[in-house]
Amino acid sequence: MTETRVQRAAAPDIDREDVHTVFMSHWHVAGEDRGRAVLDEIADAWEGTSRPADVLSFSCYLSTGSDHFTVMTYAQCTRPDGYRPFIRSLPAEAARVEPVEYRLHRSVLLAPETGPAAAVVIASFDVDGRERQEYIVSSVTENIEKSPRTEQGGLIASHFHLSIDGTRVINFAEWTSDQEHITFLEGATRHRSLRLATDTPGVRPIGFTRYHLYRAIGF
Repeated sequence: MTETRVQRAAAPDIDREDVHTVFMSHWHVAGEDRGRAVLDEIADAWEGTSRPADVLSFSCYLSTGSDHFTVMTYAQCTRPDGYRPFIRSLPAEAARVEPVEYRLHRSVLLAPETGPAAAVVIASFDVDGRERQEYIVSSVTENIEKSPRTEQGGLIASHFHLSIDGTRVINFAEWTSDQEHITFLEGATRHRSLRLATDTPGVRPIGFTRYHLYRAIGF
């Protein structure tokens, strides 16, 4: 098995104030080694090309699943205009995968002093429009904020992103470890949040994927 590459930069600061737009892409790959190869190809293409000034960070993630693997890219930009033309010009085909455009809508910071996350969990929701996006985020964040901290051990922060087309919500959750998230899955806070999403008209929870940061490119 290939060893994890040394990261070029730290994980992105999801709450940085100069971010206007986030672009995310994720897709399945045929195994862990293939996922690493794809992410190396993408990151190498970025590192070998002059990048537009409106791109603030670019990070590559590999899922932790043992049966199937997913790769994800996460880019923060000051404006949306330059990102898509830039990636379409990159020499690596994998780097040109069409992204979804998001705005960071709300963050719940539970333990920001903990430091960099060891794991990132992406929970996805299919929704019917802007009002439903905002409603489910409000409901889930209220549940997180009101739940005992003992039910959420290891959760550093949850960052809720809304797609600009009104069809998706992403909870980008930062965790201290895989095991802390696995423990959380059996707890009351998670079950209340899942029930809220399942019982809300116009909201359909898709599921979650756990990732580790693989490479991040400095700017």
